[in-house]
Amino acid sequence: MKKRSLVPIIYIIFLMLPIYWLVAMSFKTTNEILAGFSLFPQTFTLDAYRTIFTDPTWYWGYINSILYVSINTVISIAVALPAAYAFSRYRFLGDKHLFFWLLTNRMAPAAVFALPFFQLYSAVGIFDTHLAVALAHCLFNIPLAVWILEGFMGGVPKELDETAYVDGYSFPRFFVSIFIPTIKAGVGVAAFFCFMFSWVELLLAKTLTAVAAKPIAATMTKTASSAGYELGLLAAAGTLTIIPGAIVIYFVRNYIAKGFAMGRV
Repeated sequence: MKKRSLVPIIYIIFLMLPIYWLVAMSFKTTNEILAGFSLFPQTFTLDAYRTIFTDPTWYWGYINSILYVSINTVISIAVALPAAYAFSRYRFLGDKHLFFWLLTNRMAPAAVFALPFFQLYSAVGIFDTHLAVALAHCLFNIPLAVWILEGFMGGVPKELDETAYVDGYSFPRFFVSIFIPTIKAGVGVAAFFCFMFSWVELLLAKTLTAVAAKPIAATMTKTASSAGYELGLLAAAGTLTIIPGAIVIYFVRNYIAKGFAMGRV
């Protein structure tokens, strides 16, 4: 029994080691990082975090990222809910082909769409806005959300819909007050994956922004200079980018477990 419990502990330590190393580096100077191997900071410093929280270029990078990620998550879930309901409850000509076509958008690399989005958004005047990045990420997140939600909706018996109609519920009232609360676990799982993809995606976010909506991932590239990379600052920025994802995981952890159990995650 002890040997069996030792394996997952070793595995968790192995997974957490890069995160620990990143956090430790954030409290070191660049010279100390380059000087050699050290398990703990020899000269503890908060200069990197001080720079991030006092320099508008840095902290606005986090604000911009959170803004367009939030917009994207809301749009993706709002569009995916009725679409997934249609796939779950109705049968129509070409429904399976359409469902597969939605998933093929998720399979395509983001680089394929970078130039078309750039030209389109420049033409309509929304380049370098939070909405531009949010809409671009919808191309990937909406199909994923539809796929996840359709699986959860398929587990809800159709008798629930029929009973609500007999009781006099209109469809909008039924959908909002009864059906969505029934699949709240699926909504949480879908929102989590939409948030995480949009948060970590770099290519489209960097291509479709310049100054006003520049994300933190693009801002981190400014640590490069003729003298090399400011490694301590880069590590501190990387450490802070983990926090939003960790917070989201904490709140939807039970829903994610249920998603694994239902086979859609």
